[in-house]
Amino acid sequence: MDVRENSVVVTGGASGLGQASVRKFIALGAYVVIADLPGSAGQELADELGERARFVAADVTDESQMRRVFEVAGELAPLRVCVHCAGRGGALRILDKEGNAGSLQHYEDIVSLNLVGSFNVLRLAAEQFAKTEPVNGERGVCILTSSVAAWEGQIGQIPYASAKAGIVGMTLVAARDLASRLIRVCTIAPGIFDTPIISRLPEQVKESLGKSVPHPARLGDPKEYAALAAHIVENQMLNGETIRLDGAIRMGPR
Repeated sequence: MDVRENSVVVTGGASGLGQASVRKFIALGAYVVIADLPGSAGQELADELGERARFVAADVTDESQMRRVFEVAGELAPLRVCVHCAGRGGALRILDKEGNAGSLQHYEDIVSLNLVGSFNVLRLAAEQFAKTEPVNGERGVCILTSSVAAWEGQIGQIPYASAKAGIVGMTLVAARDLASRLIRVCTIAPGIFDTPIISRLPEQVKESLGKSVPHPARLGDPKEYAALAAHIVENQMLNGETIRLDGAIRMGPR
């Protein structure tokens, strides 16, 4: 898939992995719609990047807001790619120190944002892709974001790990389901990346996290995520696959 003069939607595009993806696809000649929350730096990023970028404030769990995102993308140019980076963590123990059950509401909130939000974005992107004419045998590519926590969730990550495992589970099913529509679906599962959440940690903590990666022994650069997303779009045989991008790390229980 060649993204030049086509449109790309990036959720969570105002920062971190999403922002790196926005910059990458702009550099490749695409029009990019940055979808992020109203309080994000999405408009500032769009202003910086110029006429090929648009910011649309949206919550990925909200159907009407996300429909607007895809409508704007379709107005700019045919929509060919969606990179879904929006999501967040949230610590939760099954039992607290006093032996009380963990919050069901907190669990539901994290799963709703990360997993239900992923399905919402996937289905609405697919709907828009299906309206376009095929180019070189395909209509569009949707890239979801999981995490190594899908396999090695640490203590306290139970809602996040549940949701990210769900994204892995939906990837092959979605790719098979959408194959007849000439739409590909892949997922990237990052390890420890230098995102805004990590950047707030003390330097010694960041250094320790980086050294826990076998090779290269450092934090991942969001540009490396963006480069993989661009390669997935380019390589037509990548479909139904979840790709770990983690420097061979396997997370311990804590």
